[in-house]
Amino acid sequence: VVVVWPRRMGESPSPAPAPAAAAAKVYYEGCPGCAMERRKESSTGTPYKELFFVGITTFASSLPITSLFPFLYFMIQDLHVAQREEDIGFYAGFLGASYMVGRGFASIFWGMVADRIGRKPVIVFSLFTVIVFNTLFGLSVKYWMAITTRLLLGALNGFLAPIKAYSIEVCRDDEQALGISIVNTAWGLGLIIGPAIGGYLAQPAKQYPHIFHDKSTFGRFPYLLPCLCISIFATFALISCIWLPETLHKHAKFEMGAETAEAGTTQESTESPKKSLWKNWPLMSSIITYCVFSLHDTAYSEIFSLWTVSGRKYGGLSFSSKDVGQVLTVVSVFLYTKSLFIVGSIIR
Repeated sequence: VVVVWPRRMGESPSPAPAPAAAAAKVYYEGCPGCAMERRKESSTGTPYKELFFVGITTFASSLPITSLFPFLYFMIQDLHVAQREEDIGFYAGFLGASYMVGRGFASIFWGMVADRIGRKPVIVFSLFTVIVFNTLFGLSVKYWMAITTRLLLGALNGFLAPIKAYSIEVCRDDEQALGISIVNTAWGLGLIIGPAIGGYLAQPAKQYPHIFHDKSTFGRFPYLLPCLCISIFATFALISCIWLPETLHKHAKFEMGAETAEAGTTQESTESPKKSLWKNWPLMSSIITYCVFSLHDTAYSEIFSLWTVSGRKYGGLSFSSKDVGQVLTVVSVFLYTKSLFIVGSIIR
């Protein structure tokens, strides 16, 4: 968007007016970002349709993160990779961490891709990744297959940064906080529902023998059902992306300069030189603090599930995957309620 300040014919030159006094926005034909800006100017309502799609796509993308924790112990046990029962936690740690390892290495890359080709392609590709690799994870019969599919699921799912940018870009300035809150709410719900799906639907032939037979597909692949349900929901979310408009400005900078020259305008540059993010100490301290709390949260979710399902002779509670799913869901609901109400009150 180019901001110009036109001068009427016949007027003598005068000091440049304040931008708010006579600002004229110039839009480029064929640019999806300009089309979205024009749409926001002409509309006074909340973009409920776009925010609804943002919510369901975010929810679908967050489900695989915590859905495996209730059955992680039993999956390692069934893969027969641990020589002793005491070694299950060692292999479970690598499998549980593989998703975040892939995501940690690829997140910056996907943010750059979203800034270059658009938000929508990255969102669509991320949901497609959930559909494919989450299903393959449920079909895993070897440890290397399980850890590879989780690693690729994390590395190719660059969803969170583009969807946050998208939720802001579809809203007017006074509604951007609403857009971000939709993302955070849907993400939190996914982290709540994920353990419930994994706990209630894993090992269906064992938990629901009157419905699923040992020789059936879900009997031979005891962890396919929760993964398949998540993938099916992600498929519906992917289809809904058809109606998502792109929001990235795709006109080149030299076109902006040419348009400004043709209009006979001058634009003063008030931008200060860009500083390195590594030297932005408030930002870096926030990131470090967030990493510490994320480490604690992820470690708790994984270690707690391993401890509760371990046998009593090893100091565990001998829980089933359903029991673990119930406990993690209750804890997640409490944490989500705390973040929604208590933390907001403290900040205010």
